[in-house]
Amino acid sequence: MFRVKVIDYFSSAHRLRGYDGNCENLHGHNWKVEAVLAGESLDNIGLLVDFKVIKVKLKAILEELDHIFLNDHYYFIKINPTSENLAMFIHNKLYESFGSLIDSVSVWESENSSAEYSCH
Repeated sequence: MFRVKVIDYFSSAHRLRGYDGNCENLHGHNWKVEAVLAGESLDNIGLLVDFKVIKVKLKAILEELDHIFLNDHYYFIKINPTSENLAMFIHNKLYESFGSLIDSVSVWESENSSAEYSCH
């Protein structure tokens, strides 16, 4: 199995609805996002997927989330903008471009806390 990983960043604010604690209040993060693609075979020049292509697709998704109040984003109007739900949102958007090659997405809200979403 071949695995490739791309990392990018975005900044945004959110508040966790129904949370009993400080995270219920408006606060922000400098999010780190890791997207992992995996597959059994390489193309004719030895690539699973060109890093450049993955970076462009991931950047477009993160630009949609960058410097906004996540609770106002169409996807998070009814879904809490937790790290877990952010990981699932980004994974599902990448699936539109890469299909079953998208293995997992991890969203880091701090240096030592992340959530990962995978269909596998």
